[in-house]
Amino acid sequence: MITTYIDTVTALMERNVARHCDDTAVIYGKQQLTYGALHQLSLKAARGLSNLGVKPGDRVAFWLPNTIAYIALYLACTRLGAIAVAVNTRYRSVEVSDIVRRSGAKLMVLWPGFRNIDFLEILSEIPEDALGQLETVILYDEGQVVNDVPSAIAAKNQLGYEELVAADPYDQDHSGPDVGCNIFTTSGTTKAPKFVLHRQTGIAQHAQDVWRNLEPLIVGEFEDGCFLQTLPLCGVFGFNHITAAIAGGRPTVLQNSFDAAEAVALIDTHKVRYFSATDDMIIAMLAADPREQAMPGLVCCAYGAFNMSADEVARRAHARGVKLVGLYGMSEVQALFARRDHTLPYDERYVPGGKLISDQAKVRTRNPETGELMGHGESGELELKGPSLMLEYFEDPDATSEAMTADGYLRSGDLGYTTSEDSFVFEARMGDTLRLGGYLVSPVEIESHLAEHPQVEAAQVVAVRVGEVMRPFAFVIPTTLGELDQEALGQYCKQGLARFKVPVAFLEINTFPTTESPNGTKIQRAKLRRLAEVAMAEQAAEGS
Repeated sequence: MITTYIDTVTALMERNVARHCDDTAVIYGKQQLTYGALHQLSLKAARGLSNLGVKPGDRVAFWLPNTIAYIALYLACTRLGAIAVAVNTRYRSVEVSDIVRRSGAKLMVLWPGFRNIDFLEILSEIPEDALGQLETVILYDEGQVVNDVPSAIAAKNQLGYEELVAADPYDQDHSGPDVGCNIFTTSGTTKAPKFVLHRQTGIAQHAQDVWRNLEPLIVGEFEDGCFLQTLPLCGVFGFNHITAAIAGGRPTVLQNSFDAAEAVALIDTHKVRYFSATDDMIIAMLAADPREQAMPGLVCCAYGAFNMSADEVARRAHARGVKLVGLYGMSEVQALFARRDHTLPYDERYVPGGKLISDQAKVRTRNPETGELMGHGESGELELKGPSLMLEYFEDPDATSEAMTADGYLRSGDLGYTTSEDSFVFEARMGDTLRLGGYLVSPVEIESHLAEHPQVEAAQVVAVRVGEVMRPFAFVIPTTLGELDQEALGQYCKQGLARFKVPVAFLEINTFPTTESPNGTKIQRAKLRRLAEVAMAEQAAEGS
């Protein structure tokens, strides 16, 4: 059977207006919007953005948590042919200025008072020339008073979100299958993250594939299930859930920030049968649910094991009657590229990876040393292909070429093995990328930031377990031996980096351990990890 697809998100929404106009689209606190109302709101947002000069191909930075405004503005961008640039709300001045500058964002939307974080103060730390291409700042609020605007954006045009969406509905459509629409940031082996650009047909088709895969779980026997949106829309795992909901014309329950007890209550109230979460979120929800069987209405939960082993989090959930299913995704191929079935035996269903979501997707493994393709069950670098594949790394043809094979497969940088033509097991990242706070983080980002401090000659960062989470640990060669100020370095990192990127400790070291290889001298990161574990164990012993 040949599957037919709608090729833009704009067209998906227009179909929903015809089919689901009076059906609930989104639930956000006490607010509920139907698909018809959400569509009209997005048209008003499109007119407002157009009045500000946003045109096809322009970039709009979303430094915004999960809100109805995020969805409406995203739909507005797809209609205008503009590109939404995702900016994590946990990012700080160094990261935000880099993303806004390199993406060439013309407009940025932010919520200054979100979670009592002074986002305007963070912007005040950004050099004015770093935001040179930024023309307009949209200020969203939910009743908070906006403080004085910092000089970095004082000269920019400023507009309140409510004023933006007070415009008349937009009556044109610049969307198209091959029009760029999303930029997600991803960690690599360089200081700055790469910008993953997706086109509209890739977003729309993957949304429909994910919906067809999840429909039996979401809808349920009585056709009354909802999506629960606990993961941030700035990442593909959260974003692909909202687009799948749009593809299915189903309601989505939004949390603007994760709260375990609230999430458990929302699952009960809105008959949520499936959702995706990180391992630390699942552990928190298990703790927040006093019932012997936690979240009894769930069929299953897909998860990513970022802070503990997959078998450990699966075992804890299983003991409380919660079925976890493994999945796979990355910015370059979107999330839920693969997922395991909840009907599999326990020891099979929680394993990361799974069956490909799209019947047009493909996976294979290659020996990274010999370049030879490998058979089922043989570990190698996973190579991926399918309709959800990115268009390119934005304005970086060299990185794009390096990431792709001659026949159009993405070199994932992940270690794994295939179990059939359409299923695989993910084992680990092949490089040194860290998993921190549920995000992939290149250690080079943190190392480069540290190297700019006057006390630091050089730095290396590894991940070390602290309790049940992974934290960065920094080894520092100081400019002057014996004069490393750990507290000052900690404050320096807190001011410029997301909190989950701030090292838990800074250990002074004379030289990094190295080894000679055929490709030159390499730092022994495995040895650094062992040293970090010893240091943390000694610190724990001293504190006990």
